[in-house]
Amino acid sequence: MNPPCATTPRPSRRSPVAACAPGTAPFARALRRLAARCLLAPALLAVALPSPGQKPPASAALKHSVEQLRGSIGRWSVTTEFLRPDGSVAKSVKGSYEFSWVVPDRVAAGRSDNPEIGQSSAILFYVNENAGRIEMASVGGDGRLWIMTGPLGGEVRESQPYATAGGGTGRLRFTRSAVTANAFESRMEYTEDGGKTWLPGNRQRFHRAGAAKP
Repeated sequence: MNPPCATTPRPSRRSPVAACAPGTAPFARALRRLAARCLLAPALLAVALPSPGQKPPASAALKHSVEQLRGSIGRWSVTTEFLRPDGSVAKSVKGSYEFSWVVPDRVAAGRSDNPEIGQSSAILFYVNENAGRIEMASVGGDGRLWIMTGPLGGEVRESQPYATAGGGTGRLRFTRSAVTANAFESRMEYTEDGGKTWLPGNRQRFHRAGAAKP
């Protein structure tokens, strides 16, 4: 229990407690300084923090990748050349790709069809802003899911590792080039030695065939 107020010793007028007691000039100055700090803090927070709902400006890399998604929307005729290890063409087939928006400027869905070799695939093409990545996921009739990942702003994406026939580990690498409003090229390479060497897999030439279906 606290002692009654009547028995609490009163501080000396010369003590620091007495000097800053209410009603004294030092106490008034201290109070003014505290009030100034309390008023300054909200002002600094207002400058440093964005207002609710305000988005930070998009980076150049993010804008570049969003343009990749925008440019993919529509129907494409595609010539795919399967390459031998020396780069010569082993087989050439014609097919089609098509993309449309799921989430504008973030996620596009599509499909690829290569009737000459009996292959069709479902595709998701998207940017992951928080992770700083642009990715394409593809799955065909064999149920095998491929995810090709690259940095925002880049034109190169690599697949996840996969087991090779010889018991090793391989990866695919895709590089987009010769980009115009209505055409571009894509080159697929593969490695089976941890990226020391990359061998040619295929080369694709895309030409715009029409707008996306509504």
